[in-house]
Amino acid sequence: MQKFANFSKICTINKLSIRASSICHLYKEIMSKIISVEKLRLNTRQDNKGWKKWGPYLSERQWGTVREDYSPSQDAWNAVSHDMARSVAYRWGEEGIAGISDNKSHICFALALWNHNDHILKERFFGLTGNESNHGEDVKELYYYLDSTPTHSYMKMLYKYPINAYPYDKLVDESRKRSRLEPEYELLDTGVFDKDEYFDVFIEYAKSDEQDILIKITAHNRSAKDAPLTILPTVWFRNTWSWGYENFKYKPMLTGVSNKAVEIDHKVVGHFKLYCEGADELLFTENESNFERLYGAANFSPYTKDGINEYIVEGDTKAVNPNNIGTKASAKYEKIVKAGESVTVRLRLVDHSILEPFGGFEDTMDKRIREGNQFYDEVQKDVKDPELLKIQRQAYAGMLWTKQWYYYNVNEWIKGDPAMPEPSGYRKYGRNAGWRHMYAANILSMPDKWEYPWFAAWDLAFHTLPLARLDPNFAKRQLAVVLREYYMHPNGQIPAYEWSFSDVNPPVHAWATWKVYEIDKEINGKGDIAFLERIFHKLLLNFTWWVNLKDEGGNNVFGGGFLGMDNIGVFDRSATLPTGGHLEQADGTGWMAMYSLNMLRIACEIALERPVYQDMASKFFEHFLHIAGAMQSLGGDDISLWDEEDQFYYDMLHLPNSKSMLLKIRSMVGLIPLFAVEVLTPEMLEKLPDFRRRVEWVLNNRPDLAGLISRWYESGKGENRLLAILRGHRMKMIMKRMFDESEFLSDFGIRSLSKYHLENPYQFRVNNDILRVDYTPAESTGSMFGGNSNWRGPIWFPMNFLLIDSLLKFQAYYGNDYEVEYPTDSGLMVSIKDAALSISERLIKLFTEDEKGKRPMYEKYEKLQSDPHFKDLYLFSEYFDGDTGKGLGAAHQTGWTGLIAELILTVSREKKEVVKDML
Repeated sequence: MQKFANFSKICTINKLSIRASSICHLYKEIMSKIISVEKLRLNTRQDNKGWKKWGPYLSERQWGTVREDYSPSQDAWNAVSHDMARSVAYRWGEEGIAGISDNKSHICFALALWNHNDHILKERFFGLTGNESNHGEDVKELYYYLDSTPTHSYMKMLYKYPINAYPYDKLVDESRKRSRLEPEYELLDTGVFDKDEYFDVFIEYAKSDEQDILIKITAHNRSAKDAPLTILPTVWFRNTWSWGYENFKYKPMLTGVSNKAVEIDHKVVGHFKLYCEGADELLFTENESNFERLYGAANFSPYTKDGINEYIVEGDTKAVNPNNIGTKASAKYEKIVKAGESVTVRLRLVDHSILEPFGGFEDTMDKRIREGNQFYDEVQKDVKDPELLKIQRQAYAGMLWTKQWYYYNVNEWIKGDPAMPEPSGYRKYGRNAGWRHMYAANILSMPDKWEYPWFAAWDLAFHTLPLARLDPNFAKRQLAVVLREYYMHPNGQIPAYEWSFSDVNPPVHAWATWKVYEIDKEINGKGDIAFLERIFHKLLLNFTWWVNLKDEGGNNVFGGGFLGMDNIGVFDRSATLPTGGHLEQADGTGWMAMYSLNMLRIACEIALERPVYQDMASKFFEHFLHIAGAMQSLGGDDISLWDEEDQFYYDMLHLPNSKSMLLKIRSMVGLIPLFAVEVLTPEMLEKLPDFRRRVEWVLNNRPDLAGLISRWYESGKGENRLLAILRGHRMKMIMKRMFDESEFLSDFGIRSLSKYHLENPYQFRVNNDILRVDYTPAESTGSMFGGNSNWRGPIWFPMNFLLIDSLLKFQAYYGNDYEVEYPTDSGLMVSIKDAALSISERLIKLFTEDEKGKRPMYEKYEKLQSDPHFKDLYLFSEYFDGDTGKGLGAAHQTGWTGLIAELILTVSREKKEVVKDML
């Protein structure tokens, strides 16, 4: 009952809800014994073929990416702008609204719309470039991923499209007027949704078979007046024929059959038909650049990529091919949608001919929905709260919808294409010039397919956890791909992201590998040792890269640069320091201590089947000890990253005059050493005698190192053994500051910067300039990293998740007898686990309704809070205001914020255990 007594301080449970939820739980338990049809599909094959051959693999923004930038200035945002996008045939990918494609994006399908008021078709989501917005690039649309199965046998998405003219200019003009001290100007601020004059456009896909896809588009008029809407489902080929390569000179063909079907012929993907029920007409053009519009040069063809736009919006009948052939085609449906009513359009994309293509359409759609529900009944069987079920289900949908086919052959990009003008010579020495080996052409999990339509290596590591709950094999492949020889640099560096593959991200991939392994083992009952071993070898190369290149002094204290946390410091840690000298970083060193323990744990697990790996476990044990020692005293000096006065970890600046100083900024940097914790069980040590003997020899013969960590010979809960940088006192002091509501602990999680700096800004003098760090809970107020990223106060899910994960490891060692004050100065003593669960609940509270029916993440936007067509739709923002909980940054970064699904599961399972204790 002690566990319940503590946890009841965090959540309340009444007997009625327990009885009702127990019945619901019993039903889910019974259903979970039945293997779902979707799970059988997943087990059929493990790659991106078969039922996963087709999926939501289109980007939502290809313009403004590095890949499409061939400008001499390397100004990607202006090399291809939103205005140019409708006229440019892309080289490296495609984009669309609610789009799907085959697994190499040869054949693409997406939705286009026209409200009869806009000056262009709505073929792609609109957003601001970094220069246009006061806080960096930002999508200015309202859309939501509602559902998806892992094989994409069923998918559903919602786009909210204004009936009146879309406020393109207003969004740009108002945003440019705002300073960095003001919030972003959002689409809802324009008033375009104030009178409910918009369409809710639902897009659904259901596969009848592996290459037989039913498509249903339903547009609801939410206004009080009838309104016209032209719906343009569009199919096209990615342009592979224009670049001058002999093996890609083949040009595929689309051909119209009356107004009923588009025949699709592609020698790689095969022959398909797109059946279009009741289309007014079929429109054909070419996926070729309109050089005349863009550059004043002659076109290759009279029919260009923007031809359908010109035909619909401008009435130019010559812009489309009267012969009904081309490489891009739309089915036109012009509708008047009555007030409060809806219209539906149905299509079918299939690899064979069908006499009655829409026979049984709705039955198949309903069947796939039921199968999806059955699959999620099993996945979510431990979650009982109806609101949490909805949040988690939409989080999973977002994780699955943000898969994307990512294509980037860096060598070809640098050289240029035979049929195109040669790129600037600067490209040979500029961005990504050292990554010519890299050839990416894979389905990858993206942070956000508009704001970040390119993989980010450390983001992706966090993505794999919720993905592993749905599709363990896909999660494992994600980790394997970014460590393959055609991604990883020959020197062992993992590529960061396309803006600069050479940037350094935190080394979280070993941690993610272990977490995915555990989830997979839980689901399938057996651990995939082959997966662990495969990843371990690649991580060994990366670990060595870190040791060789980021330990400047050779003293086991690491730098690394910004390490993903862009502007958390007083200056850009990735750039040349304005003072000269170099940094030794508490976070870089903490990450490497964590990395060592992650590798140790993986090596121990592999060694249970392959005893030779005990040597590797010993290697990483000793490496951890050296890093732990270095964090206290650098090479035996009196200088330490730990500050005794503040009882906190800081970065250390080494100046050219041989002087050193701590940069006393109370930030997430000082919490990261908490991540370096691992618990080994006596059962495991008993099975690894060589490793155990080596450990005991080191500890007996190097007491100087043994004394720097939590003592090996002190037993914990169940005789477990603890490896951690932080010993009892330091651990308590870090937790004391982290649990302090006047510092790191917010109502909604752990802040990235202590609120202490609100009243006590940190100042650093460089020559005649004073650099300053103060607490800013929301958007960035400075220009560092383009002003679009902020680690000075907001709440970020990945770091919170790592903190919670670490706290639960400490709990596994100390047990319930070890208590901490939580919150600090509250007088309330709880177990470490209860503190971790409380932080989890604070994070979950961002998404749930409070006592007034408001969700903190939507703050002032009443329509999002109370409108029945908005209130149960969730946006998984990049980060959250440290004081109010308002969602900020990329609005659809389900990627790492998708970790909410794991937190919901953790808290729900704990409540389940509490209920068991009560019963």
